[in-house]
Amino acid sequence: MSRSKKPVNPAAQKALDQLKEETAAEIGLTDYKNTYKGALSSADNGRVGGQMVRKMIQAQENQISGQK
Repeated sequence: MSRSKKPVNPAAQKALDQLKEETAAEIGLTDYKNTYKGALSSADNGRVGGQMVRKMIQAQENQISGQK
């Protein structure tokens, strides 16, 4: 079964796009939104996604530890 390109929560798409832009800028990829992703190495594209996941996990951990 193929994965859908639709986000689970469509309202979160804008926030995810913003997080992606911020993360790319932090690792030195300027104007990531308008950059043709095929021109970037798979390592660069993967680095953006990996850093995004780390940030989301950290935010969730902070939220959970603040609730206890």
